[in-house]
Amino acid sequence: MKKSLTLFVMVILFGYSVFAAAEEKSGHFKGKPSETLEEALGNFSEYNQKLSQIISQKTLSPVDMQHVHELTYTLENALEKINATMTELAVLLEAVHVGSESGDTAATQKEGLRYLDIARQIIK
Repeated sequence: MKKSLTLFVMVILFGYSVFAAAEEKSGHFKGKPSETLEEALGNFSEYNQKLSQIISQKTLSPVDMQHVHELTYTLENALEKINATMTELAVLLEAVHVGSESGDTAATQKEGLRYLDIARQIIK
């Protein structure tokens, strides 16, 4: 029984170490941060160009695949910020809509200016 338990523990530990090594090898990167919408849009544009250059090749090498893997982290960060901003933009536009519908000029102007401030960053 003691041998079986020892063998079981060794198999578990070995499996864990192989898994940990695989995780480390595949490389989990944080990617470039996108703290602001401007950063997110810049990263989105730059890293989509990089992705396009890599995947437009006839064949992809393991190194190419690793580069794609790495740059997707930055794209994910950018999209997270862009999506959060778009959600905020939708809320602001709804406030403008409701304000205009109800005749609330102060709210329409206030929320409209906030909406346009963000929207203009997207449509430069």
